[in-house]
Amino acid sequence: MSRPPLPPFTRETAAQKARMAEDAWNSRDPERVALAYTEDSVWRNRSEFFRGREAIRAFLTRKWEKEFDYRLIKDLWAFDNNRIAVRFQYEWHDADGRWHRSYGNEQWEFDEHGLMRRREASINDVEIAEKDRRFRWMAPGPRPADDGGLSENPF
Repeated sequence: MSRPPLPPFTRETAAQKARMAEDAWNSRDPERVALAYTEDSVWRNRSEFFRGREAIRAFLTRKWEKEFDYRLIKDLWAFDNNRIAVRFQYEWHDADGRWHRSYGNEQWEFDEHGLMRRREASINDVEIAEKDRRFRWMAPGPRPADDGGLSENPF
């Protein structure tokens, strides 16, 4: 299985890969997201460490069962050969209706087929008032193409 664009990445293809990942995560479909990773992909997400597509599917299922109305923006930070770094933010609310904005960074490493074989994510959460939400497009679904992303207003 191949997932273009393939390494080595250019600025354009790295940004494309980041946007493809954002769109997949905004689908909130664990199966769709998991297909972007190798069968033995290694993850660190916050303080969790796990390996493999089945573990990724299980993690994402748990995540979206408690993070309601999830909306994510990923922004290319750096790239080199088969590695990409992104910064991201996402907004969500819990079962009690409290809204949160989560800030983070990810480092990705890809195999020769364009599948992610390693993902390391550091994430912090801030509770926000509903009136302070910034990500208001229809969800689940991709961020509108004319949305400026994080570059215009990173915080």
